[in-house]
Amino acid sequence: MVAPFTWRDGERTIRFGRGVAADAPSLLGSGYALLTTPRARAAAPDVTADAAISRDVPAGRVDDVAAILLAELEDVDLPDDLPLVAFGGGRVVDVAKSVAAARGGLRVAAVPTTLSAAEMTRSHRHATGVDPSTPRVRPSVIINDPALSASQPVRDLAGSAANALAHAIEATATVGASPVPTLVARDAARRLAEGFGSMEPDRDELALGALLSGYALDAAGIGLHHVLAQTLVRASGLPHGSVNAALLPHTLVALDRRGLVDATEFRAFADELSARAEARSLRALGVHPDVLETCATVAMRRSELDRTPPPPLPDEVRAIYKAAW
Repeated sequence: MVAPFTWRDGERTIRFGRGVAADAPSLLGSGYALLTTPRARAAAPDVTADAAISRDVPAGRVDDVAAILLAELEDVDLPDDLPLVAFGGGRVVDVAKSVAAARGGLRVAAVPTTLSAAEMTRSHRHATGVDPSTPRVRPSVIINDPALSASQPVRDLAGSAANALAHAIEATATVGASPVPTLVARDAARRLAEGFGSMEPDRDELALGALLSGYALDAAGIGLHHVLAQTLVRASGLPHGSVNAALLPHTLVALDRRGLVDATEFRAFADELSARAEARSLRALGVHPDVLETCATVAMRRSELDRTPPPPLPDEVRAIYKAAW
């Protein structure tokens, strides 16, 4: 078990460790607004007990859902001295960041229930209708309890771990890569591999590996892998973890071809996560091949592709999707 710790990183405080959800009242205050899900709500009453306002985040895309919640909360006086609390998976955290940005930069606190590491980044879509130049929000309070963040069933946990591994790999392979985030990314990848080193996952190691992978990716920025994965998630509606698990063995090859990573270092683990996530291919996930051409066209419009040197051409993007199918 990883010993609990408190990490003060600039404007944010990160509390990590098994059982730290019990610290929620002292870290979050009393009377905050809460965005969550029924699954999360049932898992940790300590996180929800002191909420004055609570909304469940419905299914749907982050930008659309954030717009719905903004309308619901338009006349609600959200306290300026307390964070908007996100208690759930990556989509819930991203919705909270989007709502906070649209409301003028409210602070956000995040209590994750998956390995998405969305709590560690300032990356999120803006709510539909919000000016794209609006400053984005990164959570300033993070409560990462492995009993919650690594609580998924093994199949879903493997997909979420594939997403985290992709964070760690990509953080070393963009034009924003630098020494400290690269060191953190390598430690994150090691912890993720050790966490799935046996049939029964070491959930504490997975939780810490995911958190560190998010730190590294936030510093370096996304590139080829995450552009392709995010684009396909939006087009297909499939879970982010499953899509990452199916794509990663193939985007690894593209990054290896550029000399940015050594695919042999990660390929066996990426393949294992794909298998344990039941996501050996996009076809197995139910993706229709016609969707891939649309995804390739949309992905090529995203400027983040330029962060992978050299940026991929359309034929390479199509080839990666086809190989993963």
